[in-house]
Parts: sequence; structure tokens; C-alpha cells
Amino acid sequence: MTLEDALVKKVDLVAKRLGTTRSAFTRRALRETLSRLEVAEQEERHRRGYAAKPARPGELTGWESEQAWPDE
Repeated sequence: MTLEDALVKKVDLVAKRLGTTRSAFTRRALRETLSRLEVAEQEERHRRGYAAKPARPGELTGWESEQAWPDE
């Protein structure tokens, strides 16, 4: 893997500040990015699915009480 020197220096500074190594920091960053991409792809599949087959009127009635929204 080839990285620009400036990027490596920034990674080294942040890794040191976090008390970890360049390799550990990079592994974590890659895993987190891959996870975010997977979630985004799942959300896009859901959007396409609901666009292709929207809920019928009344189909979700009764489920409102089951909703759970995170505190912001």
C-alpha cells in the first residue's frame, strides 16, 4: 500500500495521541469505513425496495407503538 508522506505523518501523530500504533489505527479506520459502506449499501437497497414496492395504505398500522428512536 502506498500512502503520501503527509498522510502517514498525520496518521502517526493521531496514533501517538491515541496511544496506539500506525498499524492498529489503520486497521481500525479501514474496518470502520468498510462497516459504514456496508450500512450505506443496505440502506440504499432498502430505499430501492420501498420505492419499487411501497407500503400499502394501512399496512403498517399498529406498529407505531413499536418504533424506537434514539435520543439525539
